[in-house]
Amino acid sequence: MKPRHLKKLTKKTGMPPGAVCYIGEQRDFIPNLNLIEYSPDFFEQKPIKRISEVDVAGRNHVHWLNVEGIHDTQLIEQIGEHFQLHPLILEDIVNTSQRPKLEEYDNCVFITLKSLVFNEKEKRVTPEQISIVLFNNLVITFQEQIGDTLSEVLERIKLSKFKIRGKGTDYLVYALIDLIVDKYYFSIEALGSQLELLEDEVFNNPSPVSLQKIQSVKHELLEVRRSVYPLREVINRFQKDDLDFINENNLKYFNDVYDHTIKIIDTIETYRELNAGLKDIYLSSISLKMNQIMQVLTIVGAIFIPITFLAGVYGMNFDYMPELHWKYSYPVFWLIILLIIGALITFFRRKKWL
Repeated sequence: MKPRHLKKLTKKTGMPPGAVCYIGEQRDFIPNLNLIEYSPDFFEQKPIKRISEVDVAGRNHVHWLNVEGIHDTQLIEQIGEHFQLHPLILEDIVNTSQRPKLEEYDNCVFITLKSLVFNEKEKRVTPEQISIVLFNNLVITFQEQIGDTLSEVLERIKLSKFKIRGKGTDYLVYALIDLIVDKYYFSIEALGSQLELLEDEVFNNPSPVSLQKIQSVKHELLEVRRSVYPLREVINRFQKDDLDFINENNLKYFNDVYDHTIKIIDTIETYRELNAGLKDIYLSSISLKMNQIMQVLTIVGAIFIPITFLAGVYGMNFDYMPELHWKYSYPVFWLIILLIIGALITFFRRKKWL
């Protein structure tokens, strides 16, 4: 089975840098475009049919253009042309196998990261790539599919009591990244619950299905790790790099997200060690179970060895055997056998083999 993170990259073979070629799951819906505009005393949200309708010049508001659906490469190219995005940005937006990263350009900052959703039915983590482009008065977000991944931030903007309404675009980027990172906890907690159930199963009733579950959780933890580890570097760059688009007063918020990321990474490593330990426990449990079975079979064999010997001796066809015509031979034979069995069982118990 081909790993999920290995997309069909062969489509890009031979293409020049900056080629807009969608790499990801097959999707056929029409992308949604929504423009949110706000200030401390103003809020407006409206759907966009054509990218030419978006005009943010000369308006002292924060603008947020949310694009749901990146499989339409023609639309992505139109957005890139309208906002003068570098071709390499467009290439990374439509490549859903891209690792989280931050790149600074002359007119914007580009960030790409993964949103993680735990599928309760399939017991697996589903990643979704989120790309963010930060301008001075505009933020563009690109999502793989239509959904409510970023809806909590939108709800905070609608309510004027939150400080986000009085902040700039850099704070909006912080709020979006912080929301995505906070949602990692749900996926990690779900995997932690699976590990707890697996631990009980491995201790009480290990089976080949248990080993399959352990391997499945291992793959999910690797998926989460692959999404979170590079994000630590991305957020660290907000703090260390002197980015023109980030207000120095807002760096403390990115520092808080960095702390959350480190905590999540520590939790992931703990779960990975626990999962590896479960595999060792499973193998030890199976080995112990096999040893117990072999112990019982060995004891049964040891008991029947002298009995088999006696039966073999008296089963020989000799005419002159002293006990052959004695009327008490048969009951004495069974008495001897029972005495032997009793003596062996007593011996095994004293040795604590039973």
